[in-house]
Amino acid sequence: MDLSDALEDLVTANRILARDGVVDAFGHVSVRDPADRDRYLMSRARAPELIERDDIMAFTLDGVAVDAGDGAAYAERHIHGAVYARRPDVLAVVHSHSPSTIPFGVTGTPLRPLMHMGAAMGTGIPIWDSRHHFGDTNLLVVNMEMGRDLAATLGERPVALMRGHGCVVGGGGLREVVFNAVYLELNADLQLKAQSLGGDIVFLSDGEAQAIVGKRKSFTLERAWERWCLRAGRRYDHRP
Repeated sequence: MDLSDALEDLVTANRILARDGVVDAFGHVSVRDPADRDRYLMSRARAPELIERDDIMAFTLDGVAVDAGDGAAYAERHIHGAVYARRPDVLAVVHSHSPSTIPFGVTGTPLRPLMHMGAAMGTGIPIWDSRHHFGDTNLLVVNMEMGRDLAATLGERPVALMRGHGCVVGGGGLREVVFNAVYLELNADLQLKAQSLGGDIVFLSDGEAQAIVGKRKSFTLERAWERWCLRAGRRYDHRP
């Protein structure tokens, strides 16, 4: 993927996440710069559904804007840089306040995959609580120390919850990370509904989750991305 494609897809990712209710006025998505692995691309601080290509800024992994211009950066950009620095395999990151995930970060009830499309979240989602190392804060990840602590909690997993705040999702590209963020929210909503029915929920086993993700092909992501582009009013460009 070249820089132009990355910028277009990043705008599209923002619009999709907003259209599907994963982000609202807040939350953000980034992509590792295809021309420089020590930088990432993310919009200036703006509601995701309003983002245009000219809003995109480049940052070092320490969260420093390469060319700040007139744009104010997201305060929580440090989440993204810290994950990229710790995880060379991660090429895109979503931080959202995905509403259905919030209850699982504050109750101790594990969020687990119960539908096949949510398998990529894995079966051992950790919870990052800022109080453990930083005491009483406003819960925002506003510096690299906090970002690195969150990235350490994420570890090699695709998802971490943030107590009273939301979640972070890392993946191998924008299509993958958007797919996983959308279905993370849907799976969490379905788990809340299933729990209200009473009885034991039959979750996916570790083996089932691994088998589903292992057999997932690129056309699965493309199929979803094409539909989401239409819903978000964005042009669909196939990326092999």
